[in-house]
Amino acid sequence: MNNSPAWSLVVHGGCGQLSPDTLPGPEADCRSGLAGALAAGKAVLSAGGSAVDAVVAAVSVLEDHPLFNAGRGAVFTAEGRTELDAAVMDGASRKAGAVAGVTRTKNPVQLARAVMRNSPHVLLARDGADVFALEQGLEQVEPSWFRVESRWQALQMMKAAAARGEDMFDADLKYGTVGAVARDAQGHLAAATSTGGLTGKRWGRIGDSPLIGAGTLADDRSVALSCTGSGEAFIRAGAGHEMGALVRLAGLSAAQAAERALADVNALGGTGGIIFIGTDGVPGWVFSTPGMFRGRATACDEDEVAIWGSEG
Repeated sequence: MNNSPAWSLVVHGGCGQLSPDTLPGPEADCRSGLAGALAAGKAVLSAGGSAVDAVVAAVSVLEDHPLFNAGRGAVFTAEGRTELDAAVMDGASRKAGAVAGVTRTKNPVQLARAVMRNSPHVLLARDGADVFALEQGLEQVEPSWFRVESRWQALQMMKAAAARGEDMFDADLKYGTVGAVARDAQGHLAAATSTGGLTGKRWGRIGDSPLIGAGTLADDRSVALSCTGSGEAFIRAGAGHEMGALVRLAGLSAAQAAERALADVNALGGTGGIIFIGTDGVPGWVFSTPGMFRGRATACDEDEVAIWGSEG
């Protein structure tokens, strides 16, 4: 791989205890969804567009795909609702926008970008975020639009397990979260992450995805990254901030910093993965699970899409 691509892009569709028997749909459809996200982001970058718009375009495709846990494919809360979280960060300005617990915005990542660009705030939640989405004129849908039958059945199975006295909390995050990171032709970095959270989540639970410095970070001085996995462990580790600090202050490469940050998450009892791009534009990923839905593209290399740990 060329070490200095004019632009680069990485996407992910979550990670976890993946096997051919536990995929959320046909493997070919999963790979096609990742390829579609790469194509959307590449179209922006190859035309000279910004890294921010590229990651939003890529993540919007994954939000619209029913096999990934974000937007239309989001999992259900214990009450049978979909509550969606997303974040966007611009590495050039370090401006960021995020939303948590939104219920009707078709593409939460686009709402997060609107928070960044059109409000003085970073994070909006629940009813307030829904009101802001209406004021911004973003496409709204009925809650039924997000419903995917396999996600509904997963909730029913979890409730049945709870009725037998088993733990209802799904800490494995089998498929959760989508994200993208990019470096544009101007050398600027950006990151975006979106998720439906955990099946059966309660009490307004919010994970790491919309938290800047936990599951999402972009800083032109260091790295752009998007995380997926055991959200509580990524929050406790401050994984995004830790990785950025290791690059900027300790002089580690983005790949070395990702390994260190993920090791800390693992030490806290979590598992997961991180996609990243450093200031040199070299795209990469690390994960501590059997599989991770992922793909990368640059201006000078063939696209790569992978799922299993044995690939690339």
